[in-house]
Amino acid sequence: MMRDYQLSIADSRKMEAFGAKLASYCKQLSLLQLHGDLGAGKTTLTRGFLRGLQVTGAVKSPTYTLVELYDTPAVNVAHFDLYRLADPEELLFIGIEEYLAERLCIVEWPEKGLGVLPVADLECIISYEDEGRHLQFKAGSQAGQAVLVQLQSDLA
Repeated sequence: MMRDYQLSIADSRKMEAFGAKLASYCKQLSLLQLHGDLGAGKTTLTRGFLRGLQVTGAVKSPTYTLVELYDTPAVNVAHFDLYRLADPEELLFIGIEEYLAERLCIVEWPEKGLGVLPVADLECIISYEDEGRHLQFKAGSQAGQAVLVQLQSDLA
């Protein structure tokens, strides 16, 4: 049973292209968590993901608004940025359970929601690697494992 998958990405253009490809695999997920330092590429990956779902408008990190909603023909998405979250309990007040029940939630800085966020279907840890980025994916559910299998077979 596959538990993780790793790859390297050379630049932001390729990160967006990979995000678009990843979107085609993730329509059955409810929670995708993105970990990484400031500037690592979490929002760039999300932008590509949303472009892969035919979102054409601006895609920015919801650092101040906490969540941005996107409705697409394939799946409805809630993009969270928890960087400025003061207390994980705030997620309960904004209705995180409803978002998770109704949308694919992409969460940047999920460690700020520790104790409130459930186990992710899929986690992506983005780290710096020379001029590019290293991505490590970990599955937390059968749906997440299915994504890893697709990534391995399509990108091998």
